[in-house]
Amino acid sequence: MPLVQRARQPLYYRDRTARNEVVEPAGTANYGLTVASRIVWLIGGVIAFLLAIRFILAVLAANPLNGFVNFIYRVSHPFVAPFFGMFHYNDVYAGRTGSHFEIYTLVALAVYLIAAWIVSALLSVGRRY
Repeated sequence: MPLVQRARQPLYYRDRTARNEVVEPAGTANYGLTVASRIVWLIGGVIAFLLAIRFILAVLAANPLNGFVNFIYRVSHPFVAPFFGMFHYNDVYAGRTGSHFEIYTLVALAVYLIAAWIVSALLSVGRRY
């Protein structure tokens, strides 16, 4: 929310009765949904980051015996495994260099980002502003 809109909103909601009592602080009704949405995007972002690094390492023909490369492959494997065998050609190899274009990693990346977006949107369906 832009700063201008934040400045125009009242700090407290007022009860419309004759006494005009303070009902609740502004924004507290949606705080849990906002935190949940941010957690969903954090988890989706971490998964997307791991898959992007995995894809780049595969394209650059990184040595899988290296500790960092092996760590990225092991951590990202459970997220990519459901997409193995999706196509008749899973990898497109670039000759003897060892680099390969992992199509299933790109599909997994897109699926997890779309899933994070859908879950975040579902969390904000009942949000009042």
